[in-house]
Amino acid sequence: MGFDAPLSPPHLIAQKAQLVAVLERLCEALELTPTQFELAKQRHEAVGEWLAASPDPRLRTLSIYLQGSTALGTTVKPLGRNEHDVDLVGHIADGGGVPPAILKKLIGDRLRQNGHYRSLLEEMPRCWRLNYASEFHQDITPSVPNPLCSNGGELVPDKTLREWMPSNPKGYRRLFEQRAALQPRMRLAKGIGFRGDAATDIEPYPAAGGFKSTLRRAVQIGKRHRDVYFDTIDPGLAPISVILTTLLARSYEYCVTHFVYDNELDLLYDIVRHMPDSIESQVIQGRRLWFIWNETTNGENFAEKWNNDPRRAEAFFGWHQRALRDLEVLAAAEGLDQLSKGLRGAFGQAPANKAMDALINEMSDARRNGRLGVSPGVGLSIGSPRATGVRSNTFFGAP
Repeated sequence: MGFDAPLSPPHLIAQKAQLVAVLERLCEALELTPTQFELAKQRHEAVGEWLAASPDPRLRTLSIYLQGSTALGTTVKPLGRNEHDVDLVGHIADGGGVPPAILKKLIGDRLRQNGHYRSLLEEMPRCWRLNYASEFHQDITPSVPNPLCSNGGELVPDKTLREWMPSNPKGYRRLFEQRAALQPRMRLAKGIGFRGDAATDIEPYPAAGGFKSTLRRAVQIGKRHRDVYFDTIDPGLAPISVILTTLLARSYEYCVTHFVYDNELDLLYDIVRHMPDSIESQVIQGRRLWFIWNETTNGENFAEKWNNDPRRAEAFFGWHQRALRDLEVLAAAEGLDQLSKGLRGAFGQAPANKAMDALINEMSDARRNGRLGVSPGVGLSIGSPRATGVRSNTFFGAP
């Protein structure tokens, strides 16, 4: 929404703020709990200590650290199973010159020497997986320093284990966190109070129950919607998570530095809408090629698979249009039945039900205790002494 766009009516801002609260609860239902995160942390530290204590000198400089969604705070529980994915890097500080297949074998052999890890171990094409049933699995990918990267990049095995390829998990995380720390600019609204029978000044942002981190929630929402969308089409064509994360992070930076918004839902929609803007495309020898470069190192194209299978690019753009339509449907929902139906279709039944149940219970409890109202500078709030009370329904018509 540009600087000169008309301000949305207060009641519409309030309804969108409540939808944001529902989406926040939906994301909470999908991510690692604090307890699970702490347990994953303890376990990855333990496996790192075991590997570094190897008598093989090539492993003595190994360190283990988180990468991917767990490191970024954007975890989403996979469809159809309880286990979360926890991605780790096993970095060998002086591993230069060791072929990737040899380094991977060294890590696997050391893990097998531990009776506990041996029973959990599964070999994957480029990494080793430790399966903790009904909790999460940890993928350990070996890496070595990349002497050609001035940004602290690393080298990881290609899928055949024949060559090293550039990557930079730590640099990627730093850039993501810098973008996530950018604060959106929100306009203040003045108008008729939500009760409809009294005039009051309102400032609908930040609304109670808003996003804890808009960028991180946008990534979680995008990944979950992708999983549900492709589940009935072809999961093999789904864009990988690093593509969604990269495009959403770039789009977030663009939106918050160029525009002012009335509410977080409008911002979320714009973030998704501008996702394709930073995708590069060229026609070379009659073929359209796609490029989504890793900005933190040279030579890593996250869209490499698109160039081997054009259906992947088509699938991304098809999903993108569906995601925009589903967000529009949610924003236009009237009544809890429509909202719940839209959430289930876009994100799956279980998290949608948890989000709706949590919101209804919280609002009902606050209403019964006279703690639900509209506060200047807060918007929809619970328990504020300055709040103007609201009637006994939510903006979606909950009883």
